Amino acid sequence: MLSSLPPSEPVVSLRLRMEVAGVSLWPTACGALWRPDLRTLIVSDLHFEKGSFYAARGEMLPPYDTRATLRRLARLVQFLHPECVVALGDSFHDGEALLRMTEEDAVELRSLTGTCDWIWILGNHDRAPPSGAGGRALEVLGQDGLTFRHEPSAADRAYGEVCGHLHPCARVAGRAGKVRTRCFASDGRRIVLPAYGALTGGLNVLDPAFRAVFPKGLVAATLGRTGAYLAPMSQLLPDSR
Repeated sequence: MLSSLPPSEPVVSLRLRMEVAGVSLWPTACGALWRPDLRTLIVSDLHFEKGSFYAARGEMLPPYDTRATLRRLARLVQFLHPECVVALGDSFHDGEALLRMTEEDAVELRSLTGTCDWIWILGNHDRAPPSGAGGRALEVLGQDGLTFRHEPSAADRAYGEVCGHLHPCARVAGRAGKVRTRCFASDGRRIVLPAYGALTGGLNVLDPAFRAVFPKGLVAATLGRTGAYLAPMSQLLPDSR
């Protein structure tokens, strides 16, 4: 585990409870989801080594995204002591990601995956997680009333679904003005997690892509420094306003 976390790292906050298919889930301030009854921690779209992938193609992005993502993930694991971690796909930005990791980061990753039952759900970026990362890989996981997958399924098969892929963000008007932030998106039948990776963008939940996933509307749980906060459809703004 990372031995020295910076004092500025925010404390894990579990202030908001959401229900999906009757199961209680708790969003964290950093974009993970906690299922306390089965001590399961869920994260999505880690995109390890995205920065080095683009750097190799001439786009000089900062090379610290993997370290930052691992640091936040280690903080959660240290705080919650999960018995199971489910990573909802696109955990590695490409098939060579583990080979480009620094030795220190690779050791840290293997240390994390060795703490519990670690499950890599396969995504469109990582059809097969690289060998040597630890954990086990599945296309889909069923766990007591919930189904974990990377991409959302058809709306009529969504009951109890926990997924990622879409990188949801919300733009809302607050006391300090309009703010755009990562968010969870849910209609009580399914929930889409925000991207957890440090170098990942986001898609506004008012984008047409979300209408296909939530045809009857959604609630956004927006991420703040101390926790997640509910924002109904009426408070959400498109990026153009």
